[in-house]
Amino acid sequence: MIFVTVIGMLLVLVGLWGMMSRKNLVKIVIGFSIIDTGIHLILVSMGYIEGRTAPILNDAVPMSDRLNRVVDPIPSALVLTAIVIGLAVTALMLTFVLYMWRKKGSVNIEDFAEQKW
Repeated sequence: MIFVTVIGMLLVLVGLWGMMSRKNLVKIVIGFSIIDTGIHLILVSMGYIEGRTAPILNDAVPMSDRLNRVVDPIPSALVLTAIVIGLAVTALMLTFVLYMWRKKGSVNIEDFAEQKW
């Protein structure tokens, strides 16, 4: 699972680079989504334990051995929640980009100088 963790970290770095180096607002949103995916991979890899099975309570795992043979379901549940929240945030960011494009006719962040502090 170290491979999945490394891939997740690389995705976070690529997404961060994409957000910081691009001036196009759509590319910045894509960079955010890449970071989000990398974080999901890291969380899933942290919750995985070699040799254990899914936390489904049925006859496949004996009752006396369930604590030692199943994976903790909390990281998986957190990742599912994070995916839904990330989708909502991405949709909201794309809505803002669309609104800004309708106002100025551009998605270049340099064209919005009056918005800077």
